[in-house]
Amino acid sequence: MLRGRDRQRVAVDALLERARDGRGGALVLRGEPGSGKTSLLRAARLTAADFDHHPRRVLLCVDDAHDLDLAWLLDALSDLADQPVAVLIATEGTAHGLPCVELDPLDHATSVQVLRELLPGLSTGLADEVARVACGNPLALVELARSLTSAQLGGAEPPPDVLPPNSSLRARLRERLAALSPHARHALAMTLVDDEVDVDTLARTPGLDLAAVDEAAALMDPRPLVRATLRAELPVTARYSAHATLADTLSDGPRRTWHEAAGLPGPRDCHADVLRAAAVEARKRGDFAAAARDHGRAAALTTSPDLRAQRLLSAAADHWRCGLPHRARATLRAVVPLSARHEVRMPAALVESGIEVGTGVPAVAARRLSRVAEQLLAGNRALAVTALGFAGEAAAVAGDHVSHGRIARTAAGWRTPDEAAESALVLDHLIGTAASFAGRHDAALPALRSVVELADRLPDATSAIWGGHAAFVLGDVTTALRLTERGVAAARDSGLTTLVPWALTYRAMATLLADQLDLAREAAFEGAHAAVAAGQPNVMTDHLMFLALLAALLGDTDTALHRIGAAAEGVRDRGLGRSGTLGAWALTCVDLVRDRPADALGRMGNVTAGALHAGVRALAAPDIVEAAVRCGEPSTADSALRGYTRWVHSTGPPSRLAVSHRCLAMVSDGPAAEDHFTEAIRLHLVSGTTMELAKTELFYAGRLRRNRKPRQARELLHDSIGHFERHEADHWVNRARAELHAVGEPPQPGDGASALTPQQDKIARLVAEGATNREVAARLFLSQRTVEHHLRNIFTRLGVRSRVELARVLD
Repeated sequence: MLRGRDRQRVAVDALLERARDGRGGALVLRGEPGSGKTSLLRAARLTAADFDHHPRRVLLCVDDAHDLDLAWLLDALSDLADQPVAVLIATEGTAHGLPCVELDPLDHATSVQVLRELLPGLSTGLADEVARVACGNPLALVELARSLTSAQLGGAEPPPDVLPPNSSLRARLRERLAALSPHARHALAMTLVDDEVDVDTLARTPGLDLAAVDEAAALMDPRPLVRATLRAELPVTARYSAHATLADTLSDGPRRTWHEAAGLPGPRDCHADVLRAAAVEARKRGDFAAAARDHGRAAALTTSPDLRAQRLLSAAADHWRCGLPHRARATLRAVVPLSARHEVRMPAALVESGIEVGTGVPAVAARRLSRVAEQLLAGNRALAVTALGFAGEAAAVAGDHVSHGRIARTAAGWRTPDEAAESALVLDHLIGTAASFAGRHDAALPALRSVVELADRLPDATSAIWGGHAAFVLGDVTTALRLTERGVAAARDSGLTTLVPWALTYRAMATLLADQLDLAREAAFEGAHAAVAAGQPNVMTDHLMFLALLAALLGDTDTALHRIGAAAEGVRDRGLGRSGTLGAWALTCVDLVRDRPADALGRMGNVTAGALHAGVRALAAPDIVEAAVRCGEPSTADSALRGYTRWVHSTGPPSRLAVSHRCLAMVSDGPAAEDHFTEAIRLHLVSGTTMELAKTELFYAGRLRRNRKPRQARELLHDSIGHFERHEADHWVNRARAELHAVGEPPQPGDGASALTPQQDKIARLVAEGATNREVAARLFLSQRTVEHHLRNIFTRLGVRSRVELARVLD
């Protein structure tokens, strides 16, 4: 089966259908070597098998057209327009002005699916790494999968980073390398021994003419697999010659030091020391990519195994900090055989477990980090506390509150009255959040308030992130917004790319608390893309489920369900309890929107991966109360409401108190219900939470209608419609208008808004910039069907009929 080629198959099938109808046509399939052009031709021949029984129908397939003279065929095509002849041309070159479909690289999920079909039982981690190496090339996936050894399959050795020697793709690269002129081969070699050498650098290099640079440029592929394979094909003399040229031409600095050392015989420890010093300076200025490079190069030149291990460990930590966990993991594999010293092994285990939090199974990472913390405590207390803090974070991501509680008890045992501020913040965060998860909210308050106070004094990103989360649990909207914004900015400014997606997780939560849904959506979108770029699928899943929740809260059920479906595999495979509970909350909201309260009521009990996250469940309590009321189950509503009320009254934020009063109104009757609704509205106005205010007004209006008070109901509904429209919550606008009609007010002309919603605006602008529906869907984490639906509505609202007209309107 051809994976990831549905769009191309549709185009091919349409061409064949034209031929069946007696009309000719041609289609070019263009893609790089190994992209699946020949497989598509083979599939087309199978699809056109019925042509054999109809002599006048013809399918002509031309493979490797870039190697052929097609002048005769191009001339003949105009004569075939009215004949039942389909022509398919597969090429790496020009489309000759014919209709063309590109065979783009497969996305990561499809690549993993291909690998699992080739090797059933392949571990998730290995599949992810091989898919990343292959860069979406189908043939590379096949050839890398077939080359895996038993040691690589078992995890004892790292996966390959070059194509195997018998690879047909490697043979193609070998042929192209051999065909270069000597000067062009030298120019290419310079780019292969130094990632920072580009065409401009080569053009300024004495002795290299521009023709040679231009010739070499055709093989300057940025993909690591291609670079590593070409580097492996370079003769040793070519590599040394490239190093020598760069040593002569680069200005003083660590890159020149490295190239000078590469050409020297014998020990080069003095050069290693210079590179290590450069790496330390790069760290100080937040350039962790340069620090990783120079630590790694220093390690390669270091004679002592223990010292080499320490420098490799530093390189791995720097790779992790700058968002390259796969590079960090590969570097760590070289550390273990070099040194058995505790001061090397334990920090290495800390980095490896830190990677596991973002990419692997968080419950496993929590256990490993707890052990590392205990073993580090005697020799490096600050590092031990950091390890314990991230053990707690891993347990929270897994929804494993038993482990989180155990970690928090360890933190309480370690906490001393004279604790350093950085360590005190981490330990108090563990103690406070564990108490809150357990429902001991009064006990949580001192520790959480200490975290917020310490975060205000400490400048680092991690302190601001944990401080922002503590403020969120306390319901302190202003402080949560301020600290989470500072955490994101500090992570970026300090070069800690790996922290940015995590910081944006808590930023999104803080903006949701503030009822700033647009900002919450922007933070989650940015966080999801940052997590993909930083190789952190667990954090990406968190953001995707959060985006699903935001869509569900606004009543966009199709978008919510698509995002939940896209995130489900990660939740299931890696036991992501927090993401799973966010997904269950989103599904609860979907069921309520679709008038299925009984289904909504059971959602929180159906979190099958990881465990139910207590903090997320507490936030979802108002929706559980609504579902229970609509199902006629007052005892369930009372049970959910008791815990929520106890939490919000312990901290007292007006936004949550307002929702609590709304819930109390829903389970009450008579004057008591009206009092609670009135107080809820007052508190919404105090906190500025207009989306929740609009929901309260809608629910109150429904109660007033049933109590035969239509005039008051109409006043509330008009107000709620205005708020819902400002939040672009079309479902809620329609629901409020239906309620308005139910109290006797007829529909008004012009009720349909003509402006685009924020999501429609994003889609429209991406389309106007030339993005395909598929590209828009990937960018916004939507299904293609949803994009098509929105695009139809956009065309209608803006009065345009094509993408070209849309681009003109938005220009």
